[in-house]
Amino acid sequence: MIATLAGTLAVRDSQRIVVETGGVGYEVFIPLSTYYKLPGAGEPVRLEIRQVVREDALMLYGFMEAGEKRSFDLLMQVQHVGPKLALAILSVLAPEELVAAISREDVERIDAVPGVGPKVAERVVRELRDKVGDLKLAGAAPSATNGAARPAAPASGGGLVDDAVSALVNLGLKPIEARKTVEKVVAEDAAAKNNLEIAIRKSLAVLFGEK
Repeated sequence: MIATLAGTLAVRDSQRIVVETGGVGYEVFIPLSTYYKLPGAGEPVRLEIRQVVREDALMLYGFMEAGEKRSFDLLMQVQHVGPKLALAILSVLAPEELVAAISREDVERIDAVPGVGPKVAERVVRELRDKVGDLKLAGAAPSATNGAARPAAPASGGGLVDDAVSALVNLGLKPIEARKTVEKVVAEDAAAKNNLEIAIRKSLAVLFGEK
């Protein structure tokens, strides 16, 4: 069972990365919360890994912080929540926000994540409300020492908008809604216009009320 993975960040994408080590490139799927903390392509990286084995595939899911991995494991315990949906939830809700929503029994906050739906959101709250207290996520320290969180590589023009829209669509948003939101954010915020991470963060804030 792979628990951690250290190597060179060969591919850096908002949904997946490739980490090269020992002459092998490992494809790792990540939430946006981890994407924001990644170093630049070509730099060393170390991730917490959750290996998920299916009948026809072996998938790796990576996290920069132990709290993210524990949240992923917790979500995977909920009926009808698979890896893809768990990553989507963590892309919208930081671990501490997820714990707060579950503790408050805020079904609507969880339901706002694309692809969740009210029934699954209710299950998340019902099945995890007695378990989130054990996580102590608020004080969780990063599991890797890659330095301070680094911004995504600056980009501009249509390329940045297209990349941000792609990240939101991969979360389950409709392309028209995603593009409208990103274009509005980029037009109104100078920092978002030149930085992909900021564009995604602020678009998520508009769509889901993040702080």
